[in-house]
Amino acid sequence: MISTTAEYGLRAAVYLAQHYGAPKTTAEIAEATLVPAGYLAKVLQAMGRHELVESQRGLGGGFHLTRTPDEVTVLDVLAAVDSPIQRITKCPLGLKPHVKLCPVHKLVDEAIGSVEAAFRSATLESLLQSTRGSKPLCEVNPAEAIEQRVRGGRRR
Repeated sequence: MISTTAEYGLRAAVYLAQHYGAPKTTAEIAEATLVPAGYLAKVLQAMGRHELVESQRGLGGGFHLTRTPDEVTVLDVLAAVDSPIQRITKCPLGLKPHVKLCPVHKLVDEAIGSVEAAFRSATLESLLQSTRGSKPLCEVNPAEAIEQRVRGGRRR
């Protein structure tokens, strides 16, 4: 449903929301979120161009959110790092007689609209405060996660 880039952007944004007010380096974010540092740097640059994060140079520097976690939506993050969600407004087949969406394309557009609405209504804060039984995605000890992946890869 979302690209790897969008996934990485969300991981970074949630991590920065968890540490709101405390700048974090690319290396710190990469280690905590299990995102390759080079890829993460590009994601953070995109988030910076959309004014979701700022970077601070020097000792104690790093990246931080420009708005509070309750002001940043999942849709904000996705739009900053990836192409926007595309609604279907005309026949994707380009058929001239199709002035309205056919039932199939109307259903697909409505589903896309529902996803967009869910992403628009979810803030970083709401993700952090969720009580759905699991912790936010960045509370995993990176060393444990890597070990689990390695162990999982050996099983048959």
